[in-house]
Amino acid sequence: MTLHDTSPRRTGPNGKSEDFPWWLVTIILIGIALAVVIALNGIYAQVFSTVAKGIGITVSVTLAAFTLAALLGLALALVGMADNIVLRQVARFYIEVVRGIPIIVLLFYIAFVGTPGLVALYNWLTLPLVTNGWLEPLMVRDVSLTWRAIIALTIGYAAFIAEIFRAGIQAVPEGQIEAAKALGFSRYRRFRLIILPQAIRTIFPPLSNDFVSMVKDSSLVSVLGVTDITQMGKVYAAGSFRFFETYSIVAYIYLILTIGLSLMLRRIEKAMRSKRG
Repeated sequence: MTLHDTSPRRTGPNGKSEDFPWWLVTIILIGIALAVVIALNGIYAQVFSTVAKGIGITVSVTLAAFTLAALLGLALALVGMADNIVLRQVARFYIEVVRGIPIIVLLFYIAFVGTPGLVALYNWLTLPLVTNGWLEPLMVRDVSLTWRAIIALTIGYAAFIAEIFRAGIQAVPEGQIEAAKALGFSRYRRFRLIILPQAIRTIFPPLSNDFVSMVKDSSLVSVLGVTDITQMGKVYAAGSFRFFETYSIVAYIYLILTIGLSLMLRRIEKAMRSKRG
């Protein structure tokens, strides 16, 4: 007797069957149940309203840091493939050193070492203007902790994103680049019209994964006192001693953000794949 698999399946864009996403259904049902609890339970409702105040900071820090990291990572990837060996070695030095430093250590270093050093350098360079009264000297406290966190996340993630861009650019067939050269395309036009449109299909999946990862890693900025979701949770739990309720809500909010983003980015990836097909 032959046993047949009767579990629901659907066909993906590549013609292969895909398992029905029961995991997603389960998560949605749990999410709805928790939403009902939050709506009906006064304690959970109060915790949620307090912690949710940090969502704006979490989202803004993530968007700003990821945008800057993507631009810096692209620049590092291009420099790392330059004809000049010095430029290539400088890019490789940056990538290897920064990738070896934990993000939380980078946060502390940028916040309490790098920022004071940059402020001192700025004041030294602008000393003649300050002496003549044309500029005010910059104080370390003038650089907000939020921007120090954004700079640290930018520096840290740029090293990983640079490798993603490098792999995507190198995946473009060499023959197409040579054909563009033969047609007289400049280096910029080759990159904009030939290389980048093809590389983005390879780059997008790992780049979207890094974006979701940054949403989670943005919680580390709470160690600097930045009022994100995690910091709001820490403050509330420390004052009320309701650690279970508070951190359950914190985890719930992060799951909504990360799973929602993952599903949206996955749909974009599938749309790009179907267009290519």
